[in-house]
Amino acid sequence: MSAQMTLLHRLGRSLLGAVCGVAAHTALAAAPATAPVDPHFTKPFIDLQEWRDIPVRHRYVHGGFEGTDTRFSLYLPPKEQYEGRFFQYITPVPDSENLSQGKSGEEDKIGFAIASGAYLVESNGGGKEGMAVPGSGIDGTIGAYRANAAIAQYSRDVAKKFYETDARPWGYAFGGSGGAYRTIGGMENTSGVWDGAVPFVMGSPMAIPNVFSVRMHAMRILHDKFPQILDALEPGGSGDMYAGLNEEEAAALREVTGMGFPPGSWYAWETMGVHAFTVLYPPVKAMDPSYFSDFWSKPGYLGFKPPKSLLEARLQHQDTIKQVLSGADLYSMGIDLGHQAGASKAEEAKQKEQAKAALERSKGDKGTADKAWQAMEEKGAGTPVAIQLGKAPREVGFLGGDLVILSGAAKGKVLTVRALQGDLAIFGMADPKVLQQLQPGDEVRLDNSDFLALQTYHRHQVPGKEYSVWDQFRNDKGEPIYPQRPMLLGPIFTRGAAGTVPTGKFDGKMILLESLWDREAFPWQADWYRARVEEHLGGDIDNRFRLWMTDRALHGDHTQQDDPTQAVSYLGTLQQALRDLAAWVEEGIEPPANTSYRVVEGQVIVPETAAERHGIQPVVKVTANGAERAEIKAGKKVTLKAVIEVPPGTGTVSAAAWDLDGSGEFATRVDPSDLKVKNGKVTVKLKHRFEQSGTWFPVLRATSSRSGEADSPYAQIGNLGRVRVVVK
Repeated sequence: MSAQMTLLHRLGRSLLGAVCGVAAHTALAAAPATAPVDPHFTKPFIDLQEWRDIPVRHRYVHGGFEGTDTRFSLYLPPKEQYEGRFFQYITPVPDSENLSQGKSGEEDKIGFAIASGAYLVESNGGGKEGMAVPGSGIDGTIGAYRANAAIAQYSRDVAKKFYETDARPWGYAFGGSGGAYRTIGGMENTSGVWDGAVPFVMGSPMAIPNVFSVRMHAMRILHDKFPQILDALEPGGSGDMYAGLNEEEAAALREVTGMGFPPGSWYAWETMGVHAFTVLYPPVKAMDPSYFSDFWSKPGYLGFKPPKSLLEARLQHQDTIKQVLSGADLYSMGIDLGHQAGASKAEEAKQKEQAKAALERSKGDKGTADKAWQAMEEKGAGTPVAIQLGKAPREVGFLGGDLVILSGAAKGKVLTVRALQGDLAIFGMADPKVLQQLQPGDEVRLDNSDFLALQTYHRHQVPGKEYSVWDQFRNDKGEPIYPQRPMLLGPIFTRGAAGTVPTGKFDGKMILLESLWDREAFPWQADWYRARVEEHLGGDIDNRFRLWMTDRALHGDHTQQDDPTQAVSYLGTLQQALRDLAAWVEEGIEPPANTSYRVVEGQVIVPETAAERHGIQPVVKVTANGAERAEIKAGKKVTLKAVIEVPPGTGTVSAAAWDLDGSGEFATRVDPSDLKVKNGKVTVKLKHRFEQSGTWFPVLRATSSRSGEADSPYAQIGNLGRVRVVVK
C-alpha cells in the first residue's frame, strides 16, 4: 500500500470519525458469525448501583470492563414495569455513557424506555479505544460495534439477576447519523446480540464529503437568491424555483437538487452554515493533497478557467494578529456563529444573551445525531478559539478557509478557519498546541482557495451506477465528464463507523427512518440501503425490513427545530418505531407499511395523501378562504381550514395548534373535542383577523398517536401545514 493510501485509511478512520458520526479506526476486521464472549471484554465490573427517581424511578447501574476504557450505564425499570427487553442508544461517535441523564419530555430516553417496558443501555462506545488514533495499534472494530455488543450481552446478565429470571431479554439498537452507520454495522457484523434495530437519518457510503461540497457550492452562488427561491416554493408561490436565476445560478441549483438536497430545507439558508464540513476539511486535504493544485491549474476543474463569481469569492488576505481570543472572550463579547460583530449596544446586549443561551443548548445537544461532530472541535478551557485581525477582510461570503502562519512560534503551520465575523477569524478543528503558540503581532494570511476548491469535489468522485444522483456527471456512454481522483473517499469514512461498508445482510428485523428535509443525509440514501437489503432478502424483505420517511424533519433529533413553523421533530416516529419493532419481533405483529415514494432525479417524492403515502406520519393540508393563497384587507377575517389525515391503522390525531404570527409558539390550541374523525380525516377551522399588512404564513401543527391521546410525551408523531395570507 502506498504512503498516500496508508494516510488515507488512517485519517478516514480517525479524524473524520465525527462527521455524520464516523467513528475513529486504525484497523478493521470481520466480526465472528456468532456472538461468543468477546476476548477483549472478559472481565465486566459494576462500580455503582442505586435507585433513582429522576426522571422516573429506576435502578441505575454503572460499570465497565477491566483492562479497557469501555464504560456503560443501565437504567432498569422496577420489576412490575419490566416487559423483558432493552433499548440501546448508539451514539454518532463514541461519547459519554451518561448522555441520557438530565433530559425531559420527548427527549427523555430513560423515561421513554421505562414507559415502553424496557431498560435503557448506553455506553461510551469504547472510550479512548473507540476513538483510536493513527498508529495506536488498537483494533478499530472496538468503536465500530464490539464495545456496544459486549455491553448489550453483559446487560442481559445484569437484567436476569436483577429481575430474578432466566429469560433472555430481547434487545434493540437505535442510532442516528453516524450512529445509524454504527447500528447497521453492529447488525451486519454480529449475530445473536441484537434482535432488531432502528437506524435513522443514515447516509450512504458516498455521503462524505459530497453532501457537504455540493451544498456549499450552491450556498456560494445562490446566497442572495434564496429568498426568491423560497418564495416560489412556499404555498401560493409560483412553484418555479428557477425563475429569475441566471445560467450559473440555475445550474448550481439544479446540481444540488439533483444530488438530493431537499429544496424546502433551504428555508434555513441564513443559519445552516456548513455543518460538520470544517471537521472534514483538514483530513480531506491531507488525503488528496494534489487535488488543490490540480483544481486551479488543470483542465476539467472549475478553477482552471474560473468564472467571475469564483474569483470574487476567493480571499487571500495578509494581516497581523491583533488579539488572541478564548471561548470565554467570545461569549463575553456576545459573539456566536449565528450573529455578527459590530452591532449597536442594544444589539450587543441581546446577542450576549442569545450566545449564552446557544451555549447552554449546545451542552444539551452533546451526543445527538446533529451535533456530535462538534466534540471534535472542543479545544479545552483557555485554548484560543479565534483571533482578531488588524483589519476586517473584504466581504466574500466566507464559508471557511485556512489561516497560514507567516511568522512567530507557529510559523509554517496552517489552521482551519470556520467563520469570519468582521475582523474576527474563528477556528474550526485545530491542534491546541499550535493555537497556544499564537501571539499578537504574528503575520498571517487568510486564504479560502482550498476551501473553494472542495466545493466541487463531488464532481470528481463519480461512483458506480447504483448511485444515480451522479448521472448528471456522466456522458451518454456512462463515463465521467470531469477528471476523476485516484480514490473514492466516502466508502473509507463509512468503514470507520460501521466496521464495513453496509451490505444489507443482517439477522433480525429492522425499521429504517429517514427525514425528507435532511440537509446532511439526503433522503435518497435510505433507498440505496433498501436496495442492498433487497439484494439479500429478496421476496422476504417485507418480513424483515421497513422504511419510513418523515416529512419536514431534519437531521437533528431535537424537539425544537431551528424554525418550528417549518420543520418538525422525528423523535415521535423513532419512539413508535422502537415499540413497533419490539411487537414485530416478540409477537409477530407486523408494523405499518413502508412509506410509498419515488426517487426522481435525486428527490424523494411521496404521495399527497396519508392513505397513499403510508408510513406512520400524519399529513396536514391548510387552506385560507379555500385556497393555498388568500389576499385580504387589513382588519378583515380570513377562514383557515386544516385537514389532518393519519395513515390507516396508525392511530388518530392527538393534538393540534395554530401559529398565526410566525413566532413558532403555536399559542392557539385546538380544543381536543374538535379533533373528531370524519371519513378518515380530522378537519379544523379558524377565523382570524390580521390587523397588519404584509405576507403571513399561518401554520397548523398536528400530532397523532396510536391511542389518539396526548397525555404522554412519547410517540407523538408530528407534521405541519402552511398557507399564505397576503394582507393589504
